Amino acid sequence: MQKLSSLLTLGTAAGPSVRPDRAQSSNLLTVNGTLYVVDAGDGVTRRLAKAGIDPREIGIIFITHHHDDHTAGLGTLMSLAWDRQRTEPIHVYGPPRTEELVKAAVQYFTISAEIRIADGGRTVPIAQVFFGHDVGTGVIYQDANIKVTAAANSHFDFHKGPDSGKYKSYSYRFETPDRVIVFTGDTGPSDAVTELATGADLLVTETSSCEDRKQAMINDGRWQAMTPDEQAGIMRQATQGHMSLDVIGKMATRANVKTVVLSHLTQRVGSDDYTPWAQEVKKHFSGQVLTAKDLMKF
Repeated sequence: MQKLSSLLTLGTAAGPSVRPDRAQSSNLLTVNGTLYVVDAGDGVTRRLAKAGIDPREIGIIFITHHHDDHTAGLGTLMSLAWDRQRTEPIHVYGPPRTEELVKAAVQYFTISAEIRIADGGRTVPIAQVFFGHDVGTGVIYQDANIKVTAAANSHFDFHKGPDSGKYKSYSYRFETPDRVIVFTGDTGPSDAVTELATGADLLVTETSSCEDRKQAMINDGRWQAMTPDEQAGIMRQATQGHMSLDVIGKMATRANVKTVVLSHLTQRVGSDDYTPWAQEVKKHFSGQVLTAKDLMKF
């Protein structure tokens, strides 16, 4: 029987590193022919082009949080849709400040849009097409194809002082006619995400290794450019704001999911083979574990 829903991993690299073989975090969910984008990291439009997807067809985008490896391609994606004659609204849903983010993207591309209108062929101002929506948790979106539920995760829980609680990071549960797909986004261990993922057919997880991340920064010189306080801060974020491989496996088991898809992959030193990471997850989870690549279909 043909699936009513399909998932295409557009970008599978964790940021902020730039990698030649993987775009930054982005996913395309198609349900009954309607397209939904989840996160829009750098490279999203090139991956859509490679997949033969016209950005003009994308009208709904969900953002998990506002780190640039999840948002850097958003403005380009929206602008290209407008350039290709989209006049229907593009709606972007995400944590608080998503509306601000979209307005900033509109401002950035307004000069180009005004010139293109003067060039001829366009009459609709770009600001009349793009709309950002700050959402809370619970059911945040529903149409004939999907119901989307958001849960606040622990990605920013380690923030202290005036930044404590200031920023929000979400995980999303998509209920389609034939499958449940959950995106963890970036998170540390989280009971809320485990509950959100209960019974999911696909759990698309962020995937990281603190030691590989540190070594990659040493290799490209970023580590040496940091002060000791900055080094301590980035290690605190890596260990508390992200999930280790054993945490992924334990979460999947507790949530009784069917398949884990490892994405948002931290760069491995000297290799793009993540088989050892999948094997580590399998030590704690008896279901299927798949390692995503860009343009991989599920």
